Amino acid sequence: MISFIGKRDNGGAPTGAGLQEIVQGFSIEVMPRTAAKVEDFRALLPEGTRVYIAHIEGTPIEEMVATAKRLAEDGFPVMPHFPARIIKDKATLEEWIKRYQGEAGVDQALLLAGGVAQPHGDYHSSMQLMESGLFDAHGFKRLHVAGHPEGNRDIDADGSTKLVDEAIRWKQAFSERTDAQMAIATQFAFEAEPVLEWIAGLREAGVDLPVHVGIAGPAKLQTLIKFAIACGVGPSLKVLQKRALDVTKLMLPYEPTDVLADFAEAQAIGTRPGVAQVHFFPLGGITACAEWARKHGAQPMKAAG
Repeated sequence: MISFIGKRDNGGAPTGAGLQEIVQGFSIEVMPRTAAKVEDFRALLPEGTRVYIAHIEGTPIEEMVATAKRLAEDGFPVMPHFPARIIKDKATLEEWIKRYQGEAGVDQALLLAGGVAQPHGDYHSSMQLMESGLFDAHGFKRLHVAGHPEGNRDIDADGSTKLVDEAIRWKQAFSERTDAQMAIATQFAFEAEPVLEWIAGLREAGVDLPVHVGIAGPAKLQTLIKFAIACGVGPSLKVLQKRALDVTKLMLPYEPTDVLADFAEAQAIGTRPGVAQVHFFPLGGITACAEWARKHGAQPMKAAG
């Protein structure tokens, strides 16, 4: 039972105690170029934090594996992205899996289509990666898949969620015939209600995969709006647009305090299915995001002597 979560003061602001438990156990996303700017992850992140490594088109696999190795050696579980549309063929996929496993001890992955219009080779969806059988053959224990509570125009160009929803149901069926631990990691959103409604719809459709909700970390408002538009964030973008019209808030950095308090409050009430975990997209920088999480209760590892 979560206690005091979602509690707000008389002015409507969420209290620190109300955020602490929902922040615990968060995961975070990095890229090789952003990770290179961090001197010591152990001084920033709580012990055991899962670190996703985003694989952007054009990033050499050598840089991805080197980043995974560094994080693993620092004691963090590492979950690299496998974007289907930038993987040439099955031989390439197996090479990546073997390198992550052999050089960095990786046994978990986030499988996604990837934001590339034209596939580089044989794959165009995460389902094809799953069907390859390679992750099972090489002993991967955990597979996460992407979730899009506000739709994904790369898949459903008409703005619906028909194909996205069909894919999620397929992945649910796959989870029932595999030993891998599976979960859904969502695109970031700025409003809790659409995500909670989406989760409720999943449960009604028989999809019981845990949902790790994507949350944008602290950042300048202009930065967030740019990323939100580029990443196809849907209706919850209006939260940022409304904030941009308020001159008293325009120059202040965005923080995820309100949206997380709303998620936490919903879970405390317990009338609807909630989220299993928070996953941070540190769009304003890894350090700023980690420090915000620490401020709200997350404890970093002690640096090695």
